[in-house]
Amino acid sequence: MGKGNLSGFLILTAFILIAPLLVRNPYYIGILVFWGIYTLITIGLSLLIGYTGQISLGHAAFFGLGAYTSGILSTHFKLSPWLGLIAAVFIAAFVAFIIGAPALKLRGHYLAMATLAFGEIIYIVFNQWISLTGGPSGFGGIPRFCLGGFCLESDFTYYYFVWAIVLLAFLASLNLIHSRVGRALRSIHGSEIAANCMGVDTSGYKLKVFVLSGALGGLAGSLYAHFVTFLSPGTFSVMFSVVLLTMVAVGGMRNIWGAITGTAILTILPEYLRIFQDYDILIYGGVLLLIMIFLPEGLVMGIFNLIKKSLKKAR
Repeated sequence: MGKGNLSGFLILTAFILIAPLLVRNPYYIGILVFWGIYTLITIGLSLLIGYTGQISLGHAAFFGLGAYTSGILSTHFKLSPWLGLIAAVFIAAFVAFIIGAPALKLRGHYLAMATLAFGEIIYIVFNQWISLTGGPSGFGGIPRFCLGGFCLESDFTYYYFVWAIVLLAFLASLNLIHSRVGRALRSIHGSEIAANCMGVDTSGYKLKVFVLSGALGGLAGSLYAHFVTFLSPGTFSVMFSVVLLTMVAVGGMRNIWGAITGTAILTILPEYLRIFQDYDILIYGGVLLLIMIFLPEGLVMGIFNLIKKSLKKAR
């Protein structure tokens, strides 16, 4: 990890530490919690799509599997939420392995359709398995995390808990993409055939990244379940997979910083556009359209390139 990434990470950490003190409003602190939870998923998607070149339209399913696993274990079976969290990560990772092993043999649109079908199947299961999931009505009463008698009851404390996990995951991802593994992933994205010829285990790396991204989705799902304390299938539809993909695209697929940036925009911007009432969706769509037209590489790389060009002209 270079000095630039380290400096950026320290600035991000400082911002995360002071953000609740600047916001204060519990509602907006809750929005920042959702930003952190969704960022966990988009970090995994960024590694999968941006660095490995494998598209997925089924990550809402991993998010839902993590949420329902943790929620069901801690309510129906009265297990500790911490056990639920661990189980959520393992279940999501295991399902990612089972699905990824055959699906990753496909490429391009065929892989996208396979993951889309997987997401739709999981969504139907959430809706139809009423005895376990509560069906369309969902179920509540999911407890918050507690440790040694201290429970994360307030959104303020939950915010720091979530972002501590997100920052650790982000730091690990930064180290990963700047390691030998990261170079292997970029070679797969550039040309899978060439990577194979150079001795890169393309199938193995693709599957491992898919499992990692699924595990991050499951972790995010568990954090979500114990934050909102109520689950219903609508949250985990295929459309949410599209939203997650849009978050990565807006921030920039080929830069891990794009995961945080794009997720922030698509999570926080709608809240500020509510003042426009009936026109908020129109403005929201317009902003996204302008970003994709004028900054096709995403916000992070787009702004970086603009600054670079401006500095060259200034010289």
